[in-house]
Amino acid sequence: MSRTLLKTSAAALLIASAAPAFADCPVKVGVLHSLSGTMAISETTLKDTMEMLIEQQNEKGGVLGCQLEAVVVDPASDWPLFAEKARELLTVHEVDVIFGNWTSVSRKSVLPVIEELNGLLFYPVQYEGEESSKNVFYTGAAPNQQAIPATDYFLEELEVEKFALLGTDYVYPRTTNNILESYLQQKGIAKEDIFVNYTPFGHSDWSKIVADVVALGADGKKVGVISTINGDANIGFYKELAAAGISADDIPVVAFSVGEEELSGLDTTNLVGHLAAWNYFQSADTEANADWVAAWKARMGEERVTNDPMEAHYIGFNMWVNAAQAAGTTDVDAVRTAMYGQEFPNLTGGTAVMLPNHHLAKPVLIGEIQSDGQFDIISETDVVPGDAWTDFLPESAVLVSDWKELGCGMYNTETSTCVQIKSNY
Repeated sequence: MSRTLLKTSAAALLIASAAPAFADCPVKVGVLHSLSGTMAISETTLKDTMEMLIEQQNEKGGVLGCQLEAVVVDPASDWPLFAEKARELLTVHEVDVIFGNWTSVSRKSVLPVIEELNGLLFYPVQYEGEESSKNVFYTGAAPNQQAIPATDYFLEELEVEKFALLGTDYVYPRTTNNILESYLQQKGIAKEDIFVNYTPFGHSDWSKIVADVVALGADGKKVGVISTINGDANIGFYKELAAAGISADDIPVVAFSVGEEELSGLDTTNLVGHLAAWNYFQSADTEANADWVAAWKARMGEERVTNDPMEAHYIGFNMWVNAAQAAGTTDVDAVRTAMYGQEFPNLTGGTAVMLPNHHLAKPVLIGEIQSDGQFDIISETDVVPGDAWTDFLPESAVLVSDWKELGCGMYNTETSTCVQIKSNY
């Protein structure tokens, strides 16, 4: 009898190992990007990107033998509505994964919903860090993958001695600049040589602020601007700099929220020579990028440009596909486990790697704005591992995120304890 049981068990294992991968067809992919309101200008492109990626994957046979279906909703640039739409995607449409959000406040709105319902969100935009959720994969840049390298470039290459940190008044600029203030002071920049200013979305009168920036260099020291200004406020800011007779040689600006999409269709006369820091530029000279840009323009029109958050979706989506195939299911917990260590070629050359802290390792690029609205890549780092918790704030320097081995997003290395916090945004 025991031999019979052993044979039966062995046969069952053999059948199980040969069983097809499991997924309910079609596999539903939630797309949570604003198609109306103030953020539509940036987020509609990411919706279009996801639809293209899904179509391309379906042409390859889909995932786990199933075709993919994009479930598109419009949170309309309304931060609380993002949470409602995320709940709708997970409970009504029963999506397997969500790709979405742009602003940090919209992501913070969604967090408690996806954590409650155990959803999975891929977030493609640069952000302020200081967060780690087991239900989010952050494929955009953390501060150490954008803000810190850009600041180092100012310090080391341009020999900037005084800094103006100008931002739009919300969580991303404020947290990023808090980190940068601390970092600069650790680098020997005096507190009085750091000018910080915040303006509301859509701010248009830049005369006094630009005058204050110019006055910062009255003693002859080199001044640089680190900009976390968002949206169309950038147009007025750069115009005011030019009106004041300030060129990029006089006071260079490096922006974290100005890319090809924001420059598209604008008169870039006042912006030429200023800088931006991203992990991707359309001008990257690789075969993979040439193919990606060509496919995008063939689908959307010759005038449409690519940008950094698009590449983040490109990497994140392909990693999710590979993780689901490896797990043999689209189940969130199984896919999460299969995501760790996933590698996928990025569009600028090299390979992006998903870390146990749910961030990517990838290079950082500095680009100089050209008259055609594209960027000349003038600096590229080696691959930089994304850091959920900055090393430059005392309360964060002792924290690490490791969802693979420690199962914790806020592990205190001094107390050897996991700090469990509940999202309450």
